[in-house]
Parts: sequence; structure tokens; C-alpha cells
Amino acid sequence: MVAAREHLPRLTPEEYFAWEEQQEVKHEYFDGETFSMTGGTVNHGRIGGRIFSLIDDHLIESDRCIALNSDVKIKIQASEKYVYPDASATCDERDRQTTQFISHPSLVVEVISSSTEAYDRGKKFKLYQRSIALVEYVLVSAEEIEIEVFRKNDRGKWEVTNYIAGDVVELESINLTFPIDRVYRGIEF
Repeated sequence: MVAAREHLPRLTPEEYFAWEEQQEVKHEYFDGETFSMTGGTVNHGRIGGRIFSLIDDHLIESDRCIALNSDVKIKIQASEKYVYPDASATCDERDRQTTQFISHPSLVVEVISSSTEAYDRGKKFKLYQRSIALVEYVLVSAEEIEIEVFRKNDRGKWEVTNYIAGDVVELESINLTFPIDRVYRGIEF
């Protein structure tokens, strides 16, 4: 999805939550300003749904971790920024105490296209990196069979593993492996 700036008066986070509940489309929030999230393509929706389903099915029996879809915001730590990923997972007990957002994701997934790639790979990834709980950031292409998994190593540095057709994707943060073809089966580019 693409974010477009709304021309509204600056809102407090509390005003933003109340206002957004009344809106027909989702809005990200950056220090008082709101940005509408425009709709994605059919491929984006199908791929995002499949990724969420894989994560959710895997975590359904978990006592610690929960999967979240694109309707749940992430609060960027130490800021007044709220963004929507395509999917996420949290294993942090503090996130079970909130109802409008999570703050401590261990996994964040973004489905990318040519219109969203620069933002998701750049500014949005930098925002997510503020979360000390984040272990993996996943970029899933909506335009070709490709998944990139950015994983924080023991030194706190981010390393990337690229997956293409025929590969088995590994998400260490939630102990999940799956054939990449499960995400892209029946998708035409």
C-alpha cells in the first residue's frame, strides 16, 4: 500500500485513534500528521493474506506469540509514529495489554511493489529498527517470486537472506519454515 499525506489539523495520538476509527481507510500517523493508506493490487492482497495465514497457522497453538494482520498498527518505540505492516508477530507480553497497536514485534512483514519498495526498504525499515524486540524484517515481492529476510545478528547488525522460486524460507524469530511456492502458488505476474 502507498501512504498519501492528509491535509488535516495536527492530531494527538489519542485524537488520531478516535478519528481513525471513523474512517473508511487506514491511516499511518507521524508526529501529528496522518497519511492515508491507499489500496494495493490483487497480487498484493493475495500474497499478504497467504503470508499472514502461514504465520497465524504456525502460531495458533503458541502460548507466547501471536500473529497480526495488516489491520494492526505498530507503534514505533520512543516516538509518536504508528504504521501498518502487512503482517507481524509479537511474543512480548506487553503487547497483550494493548488494544489499538503493538510496540514490540519480533517479526514484521511488508509486501512490496515498485510503488512501495523505496519506502518499505528505506524509511519504514529504519523506523522498525528502533524496536529492540524486532529480530526479522521480511520483504515479499508482489511482482516476482522473491522474499528477502533481514535478520538481526548477535552483534545487532542486520544481515539479509534472499529466497527465490524453489527455496524454503526460514523465519527464525518464530521458528517457521515453508516453501516459497506456498506464497506464490497461482499468482500471475
